[in-house]
Amino acid sequence: MFFRKLLPWEYGVRNLVRRPTRSLLTLLALSTVILLIFVVVGFIRGLEKSLAVSGDPSVVLVYSVSADQNIENSAIPARTPALLTASVEGIQQRYGVTHVSPELYLGTRVKVGDDGSSGLGLVRGVTTTAPLVRRGVRLTEGAWPQAGEIIVGKLVATKLDCDPGQLAVGQEIEFEKKQWKISGRFSAGGAAYESEIWCRLPDFQHQLKRQDISVVALMLDQSGSSAEVELFCKERTDLELQAIKETDYYQSLQKHYKPMRIMAWFVVFLVSGAGVFAGLNMMYGAVAGRVREIATLQAVGYRRHAILISIVQEGTLLAAAGSLLAGAIASLLLNGVAVRFTMGAFALQVDGMALLIGCSVGLLLGIVGALPPAIKALRLSVAESLKAL
Repeated sequence: MFFRKLLPWEYGVRNLVRRPTRSLLTLLALSTVILLIFVVVGFIRGLEKSLAVSGDPSVVLVYSVSADQNIENSAIPARTPALLTASVEGIQQRYGVTHVSPELYLGTRVKVGDDGSSGLGLVRGVTTTAPLVRRGVRLTEGAWPQAGEIIVGKLVATKLDCDPGQLAVGQEIEFEKKQWKISGRFSAGGAAYESEIWCRLPDFQHQLKRQDISVVALMLDQSGSSAEVELFCKERTDLELQAIKETDYYQSLQKHYKPMRIMAWFVVFLVSGAGVFAGLNMMYGAVAGRVREIATLQAVGYRRHAILISIVQEGTLLAAAGSLLAGAIASLLLNGVAVRFTMGAFALQVDGMALLIGCSVGLLLGIVGALPPAIKALRLSVAESLKAL
């Protein structure tokens, strides 16, 4: 009986078509707000994915105790890989090659192009065992670097804020007062390494005039245990080492960036609030011009709750259309767009969760935005409303 007294579904749809200009403006306003929500949520999801896929559960990182969580500040003896290989059991070996990667990691000023423009880049000195430990790394173009050569990740151009063509194979860039030739490009499945520059460890040590390294990444087999590596670090107090599973390291970085993620969700809340007020403004204008129509519907026998549902239906339809439009734009134009960050660079992720959050907020905007003006209009008496201009 309740539903029999409701206005026909097509009545609300026809109302939107009767006012094409106002409906279009409301649609564009809602789409803009929802698109901003997609950008912020895509940023959060991209950061979380980059940190999540960077860790390998079989890899243990060994670096200096004094570095805390910043590997760039770590400095450990160059003999550490040999000591670990000799003292720790369970390190992965295949075809006589031990899966241990000594690395020198540094943030430094990088100059690209003929104009000498520069940006802060991340450089990692590695050996040929690095791809064995960093299993997500794939050489997509060119060849492994030889003396005086480097390979660059797919997001290095974003990190340096330069034209990707300036980092093509065969081009040269400068860092640490030396010209380096680009021999190849690599990807890492969205991991943090994609914003790094890799070169040969001996070349990097020679250029920096350093004999130490920053970190040792070692891969354990099924019989290996990270606890054994931690025990070795505690026993060798003279080396001042600490060990942590790579997955735990990147989880700690997620905790480190938690305040930023909270702030990003707060931005989502603020944008949603602004969207609600924008929707209220648009709906107030829409309902204000329909006072006589609403009174006429009451006069012919429709109850107030039926008219209220019809007005909310119109707002929800506009919000649903705006959500679909914004979702399509975000999926086609924003998904995978690289952005710079302190840790390097990562790609925006407009995935299923981001679409669910954005569209849910969009529908909420349509419902919440339509309720107050509709309730205000229905509070007026039928006689007063029929006299309204």
